[in-house]
Formats: sequence, C-alpha cells, structure tokens
Amino acid sequence: MKEEIKKVLKKSLNETKTQENWDISEMPEIEVDYPRDEQFGDFTTNIAMVLAKIIKKNPLEIAAAIKENIKSNVIKNVDIVAPGYINVTLKTKYLQKIVAQIAEYGKKFGENDLGKGQKVLLEFISSNPTGPIHIGNARGGPLGDTLARVLEKTGYKTEREFYINDWGNQIEILGHSVLGDSEAQYSGDYIKILTEKMDKKITNPLEIGHWAAHKIIQEYIKPTCKKAGIKFDSWYSEKDELHEKDKVGEIIKFIEEKGLTYEKEGALWYKSIQFGDDKDRVLVKSDGKKTYIATDFAYHKEKADRGYNKLINIQGADHHKEAEVVKNFTEKVLGAKIKVDYILTQIVKVVENGVEVKMSKRKGTYFALDDLIDEVGKDAVRFIFLSYSSTNHINFDINLAKVQSDKNPVYYVQYAHARISSILKKAKTLNFKFDKKNSAELLTHEKEIGLIRELSKFPALLEEISQSYEVHRLPFYAMKLADKFHSFYGACKVLDEKNSELTRARLNLVNAVKIVLAEVLELMGVEAPEKM
Repeated sequence: MKEEIKKVLKKSLNETKTQENWDISEMPEIEVDYPRDEQFGDFTTNIAMVLAKIIKKNPLEIAAAIKENIKSNVIKNVDIVAPGYINVTLKTKYLQKIVAQIAEYGKKFGENDLGKGQKVLLEFISSNPTGPIHIGNARGGPLGDTLARVLEKTGYKTEREFYINDWGNQIEILGHSVLGDSEAQYSGDYIKILTEKMDKKITNPLEIGHWAAHKIIQEYIKPTCKKAGIKFDSWYSEKDELHEKDKVGEIIKFIEEKGLTYEKEGALWYKSIQFGDDKDRVLVKSDGKKTYIATDFAYHKEKADRGYNKLINIQGADHHKEAEVVKNFTEKVLGAKIKVDYILTQIVKVVENGVEVKMSKRKGTYFALDDLIDEVGKDAVRFIFLSYSSTNHINFDINLAKVQSDKNPVYYVQYAHARISSILKKAKTLNFKFDKKNSAELLTHEKEIGLIRELSKFPALLEEISQSYEVHRLPFYAMKLADKFHSFYGACKVLDEKNSELTRARLNLVNAVKIVLAEVLELMGVEAPEKM
C-alpha cells in the first residue's frame, strides 16, 4: 500500500505542477513513511517541504495545492500539518479487507517478485577454522540467514555460502598448537582433543594444520551452525578451490595482462589507487607468498563466473577497507555485470550480572557461540542478535535473555503467539465456527483498527528490508505487533457468546495476527510456540 500511496501522490504532484506552472527541472523522489503518532493518519510525506527549496514557495501552500489533486478510492481524508506534511488516512473499509487477504494468502502474505529471480550469493560467518565459532563471527549468522529468508520471500534466488579460510599462516599456527611446540598459540580443550586424535607419525605443522582445520569444520563449526538454525548451501574451501586449482595465480596473471600491476621492493603491487583506494596493494610479497587481497580477488572472480547477479558479504567492521578494495575490483576491473554489497558488523559483548564475560574455559580465550546457545537457547540468541542494527555494538545480557517476563523481548513476542493459539483452541472447544472472510465490517474499535494497520505494514517491510538489508526491523516489527495484539486483547473481548457475529470477526483478526506473527518469527529463525 505504501507504493500505491506513492503513485497517487506522484500523479497528483504532476497534475499540480502543470496547473501551478511550477519550474521543476527534475522531479524529486517522493518519500512516504508512517507517522510517528497514528492520530496523524496511516501515511505521511514531506514532499512539500522538499519542493519548497526548489520552487521557493511556502510548503503549506504547496501541500494544499497537491492535496486538491489527490484522488483515490482507498483514501478517507488528507490533512496538512505544519510545517508542510501531507498526512493520508485510509478508509476503514479498506483496512478491514486486509484481514480476509491475510487469511486467503496465509504464509504467502507479504511475498512478492521484487527480485524477479535474480541470483544472489550471501557469504557470512566464514569463521577461520582454527577453533569453534566465537560470538564475534557468530553475529553474522542470524543476520545472513534471516536476510536470505527475506530475499527468498521477495523473489530472489538466494544461496548461502561459508568461505573456509583453510590456507596460510593461521593454519600453520594451528598445526603448531596441535603439536604443542614452541610456536603454539591456540589453546582450549578442543586443541587437547585434536592432539589426542592426530596421527603421531605426522610432524609437519602445515599438514597437521590442514587436518585439524577439517576436523574443526566437521566437529565444531558445522554442528554449531546447525544448533543455531543456520544452513549453508555450500562450504567453499580456499585451499581446495583457489590454491590447489591455482585460481589465485590465474587472477594475478589476469591483473597483470590488464596493465594494473608493477614491481617494487621485490613485491608485485596492484594499482588500487587508480580505483579510489588510498594506497596500492601488494598481490605477491617479496618472499613469493600471495596476499589475502589476491586470494579475495580470485574468490570474487570465481563468484562472478558462477553467474550471480549480486554478491552480499557479511564481515566484521575491521574489514571495511578490504571490502572497499574487493568491491571496486569486482565491479570495475572484472567487468562483470554484478553488484557487490557488504554488511559490516560491530562487536558483541556478553554481559552477566552487569559484568562482561570474556571467555569460555572449554573453548579457549573467547566466548563460543554454542556456549551462549546452551546458556539461553537458540531463540534468544537469534532474536537479540537480530534486534541490533549491524552498525551498532551488541551487549548481550544473559540475565535478560533468561527472564520470562515482558522485559525479555523474545518471551514477549512468543507469549503473544502462544496466547493467540490458546484463544483459537478455546474457540473450537466452545464450538465457535467462523468464516475467515466474514464480518470484517464489525471491526471498528480503535484497538482493532490499530492492530489491522500494523498487519498491513508487513508486505512493505519485507520489500524495504530486501533493499536496505536492515533485518533488525523484523524483531522491532514483531514486538510492535505483539504489543498491538496485547493492547487489543486487553480492550476487546474476543470470545463473547452473547455476540457471535462480533466474536467471529475478532477471531478472524486474531487468526490474521497469528499468521503474520508466525511468519515474522520464521523469517528470524525463532520458534512460534503454541503454548508456554
């Protein structure tokens, strides 16, 4: 509906421009949003204030002129509010129809073909296989998995990939750690277990490191991902796919043939400054070893060759410069018709009793994801991780995650779903039979309309997240919907044997809330319990 209102406003603006003879060389984009306070209507736009700077007129006069040309059979009224907002209120009859639409579409409510079948590769977590997944890497897990679900619901063909960084110095250090020699750096029970399992005849640290990395992937990282409800379509080995097949050597040759390299101090350099970087980057060191940048270039060339339209990489914020370099290389040097987007995440801290918990004694010198799941459960981990924008730090409060009260957001939302399930179950025992398309015109109470209004926002929310990647908006929507439901339930008696028609209408509404709330929770990978 947000897009429909935008179209109505655009048409009225074009008509007004002609009538008023406004001198506008390029029409600005019309932004439509929801008012902060519902008393101001269903939608609002600041287009009059944007135009005021262009045509040098009072925004209130501009808004009034546009209002005169707004025509739509779903709009009840249009109000002008200082300093120039245009507020639109939908007809109650239109909102009431949404309840039947949700019942008709069921789980498919909110789906669209915005992506038009474009192929997207989402790469996330990609934790070094030198130990179990720690909470820093883990942050990208719920984010990437949920974003993939949203993209799939909005018409994209999405694949999830875990990049296994099983090559280089850290793998050799892992080998030393398992061998327990003087160059060991990694510690924890998992290292002791690997030492017990290793072939004692092998003493080469690199060989032991590759063996240990494989075991860590199979016995720690994959099980943890499964425990967190995260699935991957592919596990891409840097060692097997890029180095042993000499893809890194091939990409370096490709860059050289394009005249984008030079030699300096015995190393081979990539002319990165030419593409907006602050310095050139080394591809091959003076000792002959290939750098991470060269490997990343090879990996993204291989991604592009697989025919994706878009690549989305989720990494820590400390990779921001590297991300910029790789994005420029993929989009500008490769010449592939492909878009590369990065989501860079901030750090996570685990807090218990007001104090940061810095380590897991079982896993080493960091807090491991599976420890956190064991402590508070998968649903709490996913919901709370997703509740923060990727640009914000997370302070994960273990005590709050365990509380079974309104203070705990995941409990609050899940309780709403369980309460709805209980209502619908009780309706059956009381022999209330309701037509899912019936009696919507009886839903006129302000709490009913407020709840329907919130339900109507779901399709637009999915579209916007598929473009902005702001998956933190899903848990906030779930909390708002749960809040609206609890408020409605407190004010409106649902099961009223004296008014069976109104009861049927309210059961329709309750059923619609259950459908949408369950879908939101599923997108987040959080359970929608029938009882609690």
